[in-house]
Amino acid sequence: MFFTIRNASTLLGLAGCVLFSGFAAAQTPQAPAPIYTGTLGGGFALTSGNTDTKNFNLAFALVRDPKTRDVLKVDASYLRGSQNDVLSLDRSSVRVRNEHIVSNRLFLYGEMDYLRDEFKDIRYLLAPGGGLGYNMIKTDTASFSISGGAGGVWEKNSGLSVKSSGSVSVGESLSRKLSSTATITQSVGTLWKTNDFGDSLTNFAIGLTSSLTSRLELKVEFLDSYKNKPPNAAIKKNDTAFVTAFVVKF
Repeated sequence: MFFTIRNASTLLGLAGCVLFSGFAAAQTPQAPAPIYTGTLGGGFALTSGNTDTKNFNLAFALVRDPKTRDVLKVDASYLRGSQNDVLSLDRSSVRVRNEHIVSNRLFLYGEMDYLRDEFKDIRYLLAPGGGLGYNMIKTDTASFSISGGAGGVWEKNSGLSVKSSGSVSVGESLSRKLSSTATITQSVGTLWKTNDFGDSLTNFAIGLTSSLTSRLELKVEFLDSYKNKPPNAAIKKNDTAFVTAFVVKF
């Protein structure tokens, strides 16, 4: 009898330990999602021979999402290139945007856009505005949103005074995971001046990102910037760039 009771006590003790460890594991809280996430990327290319070229690009993105109704997004980029030591590309842009979530699909936004483009003779272009957006697709593997709004625009060109106007804008943004390591993205946005709807600026981008490690990605992107009314007839309306960059996530 003593032997049986002792073994029963041992079994009960082991069962209690297993149950307690399982309960403790279930009660261990998961690490909270980070409020800030972002990426920092850059690329550099050199060619020599009949033509010497130098090109580099920098890009930065930051998202602040405290898991409330407001999400802050910051995007910035800088492109610079030269051919035979003659500058051929010099463009920088910044967008700061706050989205206020109304429902799972609908959101309001306010934003500020800045652009400087040496070869479009845009010393600076400032475009604050706000409007309404709608998430047509929003899943773990794909997203597609459209937005439209109004605001103002101030543009400075060489030798000319600052031109100001009201503005209207529309845009769309698409992201689709092709696999666990590859994602394709695409976006387009157009800004019109209300005092001259023939004067518009359209930016288009399409890119493919491939994960190399949990923190490092390789991104290939095609960019197209179209200004319908350049400051003078000698400036081409369309500029394109093909960008390759390594991107670090944080």
